[in-house]
Amino acid sequence: MRFCMEADLEWDDLRSFLAIAREGTLSAAARRLGVRQSTMGRRLAALEAKAGVRLLDRTPRGLRLTAAGEAARAEVERMEHAAQAAERAVSGRDVRLEGTVRLTTVSDFAPSVLVTALAKLATRYPGIVVELIADDRTLSLAAREADLAIRLARPRGKSLRGRRAGVVSFGLYASAGYLAAHSAPALPGSQGEGHRLILSRDETGVYAEIDALTEMAPKAAVALRTDSRAAQLAAARAGLGIAVLGHHVVAGEGLIRLDSPPLPVREIWLVQHEDTRDVPRIRAVADALAAAMHAAAPLFAGNDPARSDNPAAAGGLGGP
Repeated sequence: MRFCMEADLEWDDLRSFLAIAREGTLSAAARRLGVRQSTMGRRLAALEAKAGVRLLDRTPRGLRLTAAGEAARAEVERMEHAAQAAERAVSGRDVRLEGTVRLTTVSDFAPSVLVTALAKLATRYPGIVVELIADDRTLSLAAREADLAIRLARPRGKSLRGRRAGVVSFGLYASAGYLAAHSAPALPGSQGEGHRLILSRDETGVYAEIDALTEMAPKAAVALRTDSRAAQLAAARAGLGIAVLGHHVVAGEGLIRLDSPPLPVREIWLVQHEDTRDVPRIRAVADALAAAMHAAAPLFAGNDPARSDNPAAAGGLGGP
């Protein structure tokens, strides 16, 4: 069934319909577009009234596309792709060193490094406004949900262009209070017996560094599971257990770094869509971030002079 696009259909209504079709509920679609749920409902009703056909059916598991809705989605997605291509083409010819640059990064990635870089950028280019989106969701650069992304993996997709900006290393960390209360043998020889671990909920191999800890300590008890790096850090500070954390995350947090075999590392990539690679303001932000992350390489590598004079760290977990 082919959906006939009427000339008087509003783009906001079509965009809202597409968000609802993708998210499955009015509330989730409203959060995605940053509007009220009631607004999404009105826009959907208006679109269906103008089209003269029901596009979505309510089910116990959310909103489901009708046959007309499936056809409409295909048409609207074609419109969306054309609009995005036009927007990228226009942005690609924008030669001003001013305007907004939307930067997305995972929520806990080196805030001190990023903010310092953005402060220097603002001094040099006061006309550039960076909109920092600290979110663990992977936002789409093709859909212009962001202009620039910091990702801890090589970008995938023919239309994405990335540059490697460094490497993040990880270590095992615990509080002094935890170590005082748990005098179990050091890892990995003890296989973690007598210890408690702070792990992620995701067990699909996304967090290779945390998977390495579980393999190293199969006899350890699990103290907490959370995918929030901020919560893992807070739990380690509170003495809940041993956590795998990026060295840059724990700087100044008072945790003790424990001896362990090398853990997997993550590459830092600055990524943007190929259509905006020559936009001066985006390139200026990318250059500033790349310079800052190269300068912060010792922090990411965990080369902290304070560690050498920490006797608790030198012997490993409960070791001599």
